[in-house]
Amino acid sequence: MARPLWFVEFLRKSYAKRVPIVKLTQLPLIGHIVERLLFKGDQSFFLPKDNVIQIQEDIPLPESTVLPSEVVDHFIEQASHCWIMNACLCRQSNQCKDYPIELGCLFLGEAVLGINPKLGRLVSKEEAHEHVRRCREAGLVHMIGRNKIDTVWLGIGPGDKLMTICNCCPCCCLWNTLPHMHPSISERFSRMPGVRVQVTEQCVGCGACLDEVCFVQAIHLENGLVVIDDNSCRGCGRCVEVCPQHAIEITLADPRFAEQTITHLAALVDISGGGSVYKEQAPKAGASKTGTYR
Repeated sequence: MARPLWFVEFLRKSYAKRVPIVKLTQLPLIGHIVERLLFKGDQSFFLPKDNVIQIQEDIPLPESTVLPSEVVDHFIEQASHCWIMNACLCRQSNQCKDYPIELGCLFLGEAVLGINPKLGRLVSKEEAHEHVRRCREAGLVHMIGRNKIDTVWLGIGPGDKLMTICNCCPCCCLWNTLPHMHPSISERFSRMPGVRVQVTEQCVGCGACLDEVCFVQAIHLENGLVVIDDNSCRGCGRCVEVCPQHAIEITLADPRFAEQTITHLAALVDISGGGSVYKEQAPKAGASKTGTYR
């Protein structure tokens, strides 16, 4: 059953306590229970920003190089339903001043029909594409996958009929919490296959990438130079953008990175199931755009 607004307001007020709550998952019994109740069957990938990706020179390129954002575009095209939240719960809770609060999550699949209509709206594929484009232009990072906790707080299901596309900034509920989660949970939020992050010899240890940049705390200074923990890094590319020396690079070790990501996620979530499909119709002269269901 769709969650009432008072429940969502409760979550907003609980936002500030997310880190100490997450730390409890380090206790074996609690971690096992939380994983089973809120994360069972999940897998999500952080997508590198298109503008920071480099292709290794020794890798033969396909005729058309696929960008990370095209993974999102693929699933939008496959989805039977697209739903945009009216606001980002995390940025709203944190009273974010740096990124647009109105750019909320995009949910795909049949399960969105159960979301409380006061929290967002069904949109056409064209509107969904425009939404994620605006998110990228605002500097937000896409996280895409199956996320059971969304079915829980939204009160909808089934989980294999809902795909989550979060548009993350430092306010994200995962910001600085992944390092405190039990490993069996945190590993469900991972880097895209084939993505490699490395620090080059141009690094001067200025520390620009250390201040509220890496949301998983994978960056530290060692002997005056930046070191990235490969096991912790999710490959989002935020550090690449802020480095004034251009000393951090994200490369694709496998040109099939997008194909592998799509194949993996498609096996977890069926978003093209039966039901109504929202189609945008060309507006008549003097009329606004409308959508119909079939």
